[in-house]
Amino acid sequence: MTATIDLLLMPIAYLIGSISFAVVVSKCMRLPDPHSYGSGNPGATNVLRTGNKVAAGLTFLGDALKGFLAVVLARAILGDPPLETYLNSWALCGVVIAVFLGHLFPVFHGFKGGKGVATACGILFGINPILGIATLSTWIIVAVFLRYSSLAALAAAVFGPIYFVFLFGLQPMAVALVVVCLLLIWRHKSNIHNLLNGTESRIGSKKSKA
Repeated sequence: MTATIDLLLMPIAYLIGSISFAVVVSKCMRLPDPHSYGSGNPGATNVLRTGNKVAAGLTFLGDALKGFLAVVLARAILGDPPLETYLNSWALCGVVIAVFLGHLFPVFHGFKGGKGVATACGILFGINPILGIATLSTWIIVAVFLRYSSLAALAAAVFGPIYFVFLFGLQPMAVALVVVCLLLIWRHKSNIHNLLNGTESRIGSKKSKA
């Protein structure tokens, strides 16, 4: 029975991750489909290109909350064991990867998802608040001083697993976070190309056709 519950947690996490808040918020606030302008990415940074900061903030918050919710819900179903126990739980590691894959390839939105920055942030807070704060701080510092959302995301993605190992050592959860890190970097491959060429858009730039 326990094994069955563990296996069910992953598709549930995937479905939670498949809710694209960029699309939901844009529809509710009568904004253009985020796939149709800027980078074409359904995420908070692209929604910000409409000039609507509230919509961008709600998008980031919603995408972060679904990552947080998936982890916290799984912990509750698994019995919310002590820290050292759930960081060794392969079922919880599967939930982390599943909710992130749901965001990248959402079944509700034609498998055209975002790049995963906010969802990864929510996942980290669900694992441990200190881990989430440390990684989010890295994103904020890079974003504020360099004004490149993609570069800030890449820095946070790299440092997230490093912070985890520093705080908790080499646990199975570290493997899951490395997988999330690699997926996030892969989703930013076009941004990496633009950064190297000096053509990457800065935070706050206006929208354009995708």
